[in-house]
Amino acid sequence: MRIFVAGATGAVGRYLVPALVAAGHSVIGTTRNAAKTDLVRRLGAEPVVADGLDAGSMHAAVIAAKPDAVIHQMTDLAAATDLRHFDRAFARTNELRTRGTDILLNAAREAGARRFIAQSFCGWTFSRAGGTVKTETDELDPHPPRELRRTLEAIRYLERSVTASTKPEGIVLRYGFFYGPGTGTLSPAMIDQLRHRRVPVIGDGGGTWSFIHTEDAASATLAAVERGRAGSIYNIVDDHPAQVKDWLPALAELLGAKPPRHIPAWLGRLLAGEHMVAMMTEVRGASNSKAKRELGWLPAHASWRDGFADAARQPTSQRSAA
Repeated sequence: MRIFVAGATGAVGRYLVPALVAAGHSVIGTTRNAAKTDLVRRLGAEPVVADGLDAGSMHAAVIAAKPDAVIHQMTDLAAATDLRHFDRAFARTNELRTRGTDILLNAAREAGARRFIAQSFCGWTFSRAGGTVKTETDELDPHPPRELRRTLEAIRYLERSVTASTKPEGIVLRYGFFYGPGTGTLSPAMIDQLRHRRVPVIGDGGGTWSFIHTEDAASATLAAVERGRAGSIYNIVDDHPAQVKDWLPALAELLGAKPPRHIPAWLGRLLAGEHMVAMMTEVRGASNSKAKRELGWLPAHASWRDGFADAARQPTSQRSAA
């Protein structure tokens, strides 16, 4: 197929483009930054410069590509550093999930694309009532903390828009918490914070997180392109949801850092906000059973424990490049 990847140089795109090419597909990849066109070529795709929030440039790029499938991987997660002011930090990503989705989906429809796949998220998004591990049929949080409301509504908007589409047929992939060499949970900023004991376990640390290596997110996306069911949502996570009180000290130990401090929930609310307390104490993990069953997909990094260790062992220069 001819596949248009919007966001080809992102954390997932850098694994996804080579995987698509290796599977025999022809890939057109976008970047906002003209300086990254050489990177897109090295990944194996035909580069095009387009801004996901510029309807004119994105529409022209999609129409010219004449794709069979369009993959929406556009976020601005590098800008999301001030998590105390969560919705403000995710403002551009939220716009890409709303207006950016509309722009790309309309362009894909006009270009005659048959399939449209979009990146979503699962983690703190689920209802904090009931079981600790959620499936795609479980409801999203009906009463999220105030600081998460706009971001969750943007996620809801993307999922509604994409799964309702029949031409092209829409599929949503809910990735778990990212990690990889120099990325997400193993980003330089996070590693520095852990080594300086600035990421405490809040309250009982009972919040359950589901992780996904960026390489596994890419392989699941390839599987969805080829085998996903129209109108479906898939949780793309590893096999072992983990409580904060387990994974955070384990990650600190892996990095040679001292164990994280423990602070009570009331102090966490003062220092980090109600939403961060919820992430540490109440959030739910996700089940990948549907993705395994319907996509025939298995994560290469089945456990965050092994995945963290593999990513952390990579040379510093390779982590920085990633």
